Amino acid sequence: MRTLLFGTFLAIVAGPAAAACYADYRARTEDPLRLHYGVIEVPDGACSVSGAAPIIAQRIAAEGWQLLQVISVFDESGLDARRSDAGAYFLRY
Repeated sequence: MRTLLFGTFLAIVAGPAAAACYADYRARTEDPLRLHYGVIEVPDGACSVSGAAPIIAQRIAAEGWQLLQVISVFDESGLDARRSDAGAYFLRY
């Protein structure tokens, strides 16, 4: 009985943890000035605008980009609506 209850508990707890979290953002580089809009997957523990910002900033900095703004965070249901706007920066980082 304990095993069954423990298994049920794990299934309930693991379900929400498996939900994906994404953020859309704006970034720039200097010299030459370039701007881009992107969509990126972030860890569930950082699924807020303030939580996603340092993660995004670190990932995009590897290619010389500076984060300007995290616009929003969302789940998988928001991906298709943003795919064409993000272009080459859709899930790039």
